[in-house]
Amino acid sequence: MNNEATRKILEQTEIPVIAAPMFLVSSPEMVIESCIAGIVGSFPLLNARTSDKLEEWLIQITEALAFAKEQEPNKKIAPWAVNFIVHKTNKRFEEDLELIKKYQPPVVITSLGNPSPIVDTIHQYGGVVYADVSTIKHAEKAAQTGVDGLILVCNGAGGHAGTINPIAFMGEVKKFWTGTTILAGCITRGRDVLAALALGADFAYMGTRFIATEESFASNDYKHMLVDATLDDLIYTDAFSGIPANYLIPSISNAGMDIENLKRKGKVDFADMSSMSESGAKAWKDIWGAGQGVSMIESILPTREVVKELQQEYNEALDAILAKQPKKV
Repeated sequence: MNNEATRKILEQTEIPVIAAPMFLVSSPEMVIESCIAGIVGSFPLLNARTSDKLEEWLIQITEALAFAKEQEPNKKIAPWAVNFIVHKTNKRFEEDLELIKKYQPPVVITSLGNPSPIVDTIHQYGGVVYADVSTIKHAEKAAQTGVDGLILVCNGAGGHAGTINPIAFMGEVKKFWTGTTILAGCITRGRDVLAALALGADFAYMGTRFIATEESFASNDYKHMLVDATLDDLIYTDAFSGIPANYLIPSISNAGMDIENLKRKGKVDFADMSSMSESGAKAWKDIWGAGQGVSMIESILPTREVVKELQQEYNEALDAILAKQPKKV
């Protein structure tokens, strides 16, 4: 593990936040705007539907950030990250790994598999590898692979969320892990970032809040649904992907499914499958994920404005805590 590399990344951020990579949502523009605003921006490599398109995006990101640094050399411009599916089912594994070598993203976030085969490759050019995990067993395994950081995906996260409370997860992982720790799940406001640091995290991992930004690939209907949603509009189910995830109930209803039937049975029955087939609805594309912090999203903003809000909320929360501390005599 390379804690020194993470320290350098933190020094380049305005607030210790990683805008999480989201399937079909994260765009190269979102990555660029996140980094310029002072947080780590990221995207899943598979959001680019071909390797040629991926290379276009990598060129776009590296050139835009290089230009930004040239224009404002004293400004903190955060590093960027990619999300790489390291499971053997990823048919583009070798092609995308070659592009990683070529464009050298400072941070590589691994999902769905053993990161061991790529760790040395990333370290050779000075990058760091963070692995996302949702159980103690997975965290213990990932810790033995040479990765630099663990992303603890806790209950309340959008998409494929874990089930462990963040306080318990962080405490358990800290018993055996001394590397970088990133906390994910229900983090939406600046005060949530401060809470994550108080638990022992180095970064907060924030996804849902950035879906409702101008630069995201999400549809306007998706973004407005997030603004209107409350906790009661979420359901945690494995009915759509085989892995439990948090989804927006209104998007399921819009796909023609009986949400009460889904709640009762916990699975999609034949009639619901027929409704999905007739409407052409697909998981993630039409049935949308969101985390439990969704009720804190009040507007659709440019990414830079979201980061500015986070900074202000973070500072206000920190000042409020300091004001409560007993004064030294």
